[in-house]
Amino acid sequence: MHLEEPVRPPVEGGHALPGCYRHPERETGVGCVRCGRPICPQCMVSASVGFQCPECVQDAAPHRSRPTGRFGGLPAGDGAVVTKVLIGLNVLVFLLTEYLDPSWKMRLGLFSYVPVPGVRLGVAGGPEDWYRLLTAMFVHGGVVHIAMNMVSLWVLGPQLERVLGRVRFLALYLVSGLVGNGLAYLVSGSALYSVGASGAIFGLLGATVVLFRLNRVPLGPVVALLVFNLVITFSVSGIDWRAHIGGLVAGAVTAVGMMYAPRARRDVVQSLTVAGMLGVTVLLVLLGTARLSG
Repeated sequence: MHLEEPVRPPVEGGHALPGCYRHPERETGVGCVRCGRPICPQCMVSASVGFQCPECVQDAAPHRSRPTGRFGGLPAGDGAVVTKVLIGLNVLVFLLTEYLDPSWKMRLGLFSYVPVPGVRLGVAGGPEDWYRLLTAMFVHGGVVHIAMNMVSLWVLGPQLERVLGRVRFLALYLVSGLVGNGLAYLVSGSALYSVGASGAIFGLLGATVVLFRLNRVPLGPVVALLVFNLVITFSVSGIDWRAHIGGLVAGAVTAVGMMYAPRARRDVVQSLTVAGMLGVTVLLVLLGTARLSG
């Protein structure tokens, strides 16, 4: 390919113009607006005002603001990474507790028992057992139980993960499950054993309702799905309705805080929303423990 040599600028005052800092043989009257070094047409990079040299453009690249999604999350090529990881963890824990060592169901489940006054086991025993509020979200009671929850997670998760970003979606999922388990403990803390991701799944349902409402999407399908799940919750014995209701409310409230936060203070409002839900979880546990002391 033939490249034409740039036209040499005229000599000013009898003195030659400076040469380009990368191509000294090429005289130029243009300098980089950032560092002032002379640059020839081949080295010029257009800027908002004037031109920059390649080095200044490269140095400024790491400091450019990273693009964010609608609600402040970082856009990702695959919007379902966290959803897939959560499904994988649930399946892994299910295989461990169902086939490898069933005793882990009791170690990880939401367990609380007060056999006689003054004797407390599980979450009722104190903060050292509060981990169960989290681990119980990954334990399931059978193949049908985990299959239903994982299908629901796969249906609801990717859409929310794409619009919220991975970190915010994970926070939404976890706080929904934690508040749901906290409510379960408050309502029946003296003889409680509950497992499953249903509280977190109901949180995703609540968040989906908020998202549809915000986007003016018809609510009929998601409301029908919610009503169907609530009917099952209250009509089938053995289902922990407290975790479902707690997760549903927590998911909706968290979604409101994340999706309606003003842009100027979005990170602060979203962080306070998540922190508030964690505070609600602690409050529910403390009230549940105090109730057992009454």
